Amino acid sequence: MLALQNLFGKKDVFYDLLEASATQARKSVQSLHSLLSAPVGDGATLEAFAASRREDKKITEQIDEALCRTFVTELEREDISALATALYKIPKTVEKIAERVMIARQHLEGADFSRQITLMDSAADCVVTMITELRSKLHLERVKVLNDKLQKIEGDADKLVLECLRDLYSQTSRGAITIIVMRDLYDLMEKVVDRCRDAGKVVAHIVLKNS
Repeated sequence: MLALQNLFGKKDVFYDLLEASATQARKSVQSLHSLLSAPVGDGATLEAFAASRREDKKITEQIDEALCRTFVTELEREDISALATALYKIPKTVEKIAERVMIARQHLEGADFSRQITLMDSAADCVVTMITELRSKLHLERVKVLNDKLQKIEGDADKLVLECLRDLYSQTSRGAITIIVMRDLYDLMEKVVDRCRDAGKVVAHIVLKNS
């Protein structure tokens, strides 16, 4: 039995690693929520974001290593690799937002990102749910509901960034630097939702192919 396990690999290892990666992605979004809610000068740092991204990179490397060592997998190797890559891009993008917030906080006085945070939270939660349920052979109908939800969140994020840019450009009292900083943040926050949608698409592709 041990010889067979060594040959075919432990069937749960990739599910465990993908779930851990999705959890790190959601954790990074939660850390961003805390950062944006904190007052200027509270001593906030980028360590939480760097740690989350480092941990997710470590998980991605473990997935790559396991793919090299495992002879047979329940999921196709290219699908595992594509999903791992899509998940890693989420905390990486969130860290970029945090970096810009930290270096330009003096230009963000009174800025309200609550709607963007709500959409990012919802998208990250949806991704975690999809990947957690992937282990239990997610049914096509169920993944379609979750994927449709992600698509709606992504559509709402697109509309929101346009609305925010319209308001931003109409506020003549804001300085040019503030407008540039805010525009950059709006675009990156929308991209986080896009990254979540991309991960959801990979899960939907996996389930459709195996249904």
